[in-house]
Amino acid sequence: MVVKVIIIGAGVGGTAAAARLSKKGFQVEIYEKNSYNGGRCSLIHQNGHRFDQGPSLYLMPKIFEETFEDLGEDIKNHIELLKCPSNYSVHFHDGETFELTTDISKFSRSLEKYEGNGESTLINFLSYLKETHVHYQRSVKVALKTDFQNWYDFFNPKHIPDVIKLHLLDTVYNRVCKYFKSDYMRKAFSFQTMYLGMSPYDGLAPYSLLQYTEIAEGIWYPKGGFNKVLQSLEKIAVQNGAKFNYNIDVQEIIVDDNGVAKGIKLTNGDVINSDIVICNADLVYAYNKLLPKTSYAEKLGKKELTSSSISFYWSMKTVVSQLKVHNIFLAEKYKESFDQIFKDHTLPDEPSFYVNVPSRIDPTAAPEGKDTIVVLVPVGHISDVPNIDFDKLVKRAREQVIDTIEKRLKISDFRSMIDHEIVNDPRTWQNEFNLWKGSILGLSHSLFQVLWFRPSLKCKIFENLYFVGASAQPGTGVPIVLCGAKMLEKQLCDRFLECKTEINIWSRCISFLIGLLALLTFWFFFKF
Repeated sequence: MVVKVIIIGAGVGGTAAAARLSKKGFQVEIYEKNSYNGGRCSLIHQNGHRFDQGPSLYLMPKIFEETFEDLGEDIKNHIELLKCPSNYSVHFHDGETFELTTDISKFSRSLEKYEGNGESTLINFLSYLKETHVHYQRSVKVALKTDFQNWYDFFNPKHIPDVIKLHLLDTVYNRVCKYFKSDYMRKAFSFQTMYLGMSPYDGLAPYSLLQYTEIAEGIWYPKGGFNKVLQSLEKIAVQNGAKFNYNIDVQEIIVDDNGVAKGIKLTNGDVINSDIVICNADLVYAYNKLLPKTSYAEKLGKKELTSSSISFYWSMKTVVSQLKVHNIFLAEKYKESFDQIFKDHTLPDEPSFYVNVPSRIDPTAAPEGKDTIVVLVPVGHISDVPNIDFDKLVKRAREQVIDTIEKRLKISDFRSMIDHEIVNDPRTWQNEFNLWKGSILGLSHSLFQVLWFRPSLKCKIFENLYFVGASAQPGTGVPIVLCGAKMLEKQLCDRFLECKTEINIWSRCISFLIGLLALLTFWFFFKF
């Protein structure tokens, strides 16, 4: 019997799941509210300029390669990857700059400027790289390739050696301080937690894996835009029989009186039945807006979220040669700026921000002799904090970004170089993509919102309902969501295509007790 699967949303998770499941023989139909695929990982076109609406950093390339290999494809036949000659130019408040590159000799000389030219500078850096390598390897093994469907998966004793090495009780910023003495380098090696929409003062230490992949594997860019990855996955899915339906909004997930998901109801009143429903819409939104009311939905709605952003998409009249592919401008009052984002839920008085110039590496992103520029300014998500006027915040953010660029890059007329502007702010992210409170990366990755504690791929409340995407396991970010799609494929194949041996309940209990004892031991004796 052919199993019919409906997928809500053609974002990264939904498209990857469609490709995987259609390849396995499932009958797959995708329903997407917008006219384009990719969700946040989509493109904006304006008069010859092409913008990546969301992600622009192609990191952890092995996971992308693995996704295509699982589909029987070679990624090189689908995507032309361009390696950034330098990872970033980091601009500090006082005009100092730091180039973060995979060229170790060049990198070492840049590092000595801030950390000193003594022997300890390189040794400390190599020790830091070793630690981040451990975080990368073990996090991929434990967090990205382990399916925590049940409590006994989490408390399995086999995870203990890996968990002990992950410094789960420490933060990214604290670990950086262990290896770098200058304020400059502590900032340069900690801001990357913003890829996860988190503060480096709160982000768990294992997320330094991001710094490792940048240094060891480099930063890449798919020619034609990041959305090329999604276009290729959609093409593979369609070749295997999947059907994509665009400009169709889902009003609700139909659940019968027995708590079984039976299909979806569209805003036009049409009902589409299926055996399985996979939701790639924002998970918190789905529980609160698409499903019957539950206490779990209310609880999810109050959980800690990642930041939002004010994003500017600028069509430039000319080439701005002072800007590289990736540029980071950091605030002087670094910690205070993060506190204003995550505690006050607003725009910092002095914001840090990221500037991406895709046309610097891919000339197809802009007309000849011009640049395409994307500016991302982290800001608090929509909250109950009174008197926050987003129109005023957008205006202030724009002026501060332009003033900072002109001052630090010594450009006197940058403002006049902007030919056309498109803006996304927290309201846009909420309305266009149904992101809960405009949080661009979903649920935060705090200690009790990761691994088994994070909402599972298989819904615990309603039968035949599954989730995939940023707020579900294993977490946010394009490569991480691709891992989630792979886990989801295995769950559904185990259920419908294979006979799975049930684990003895006593084995589960023994594993739980051993795991719990070991974790308590770790907590008390390895805390420091």
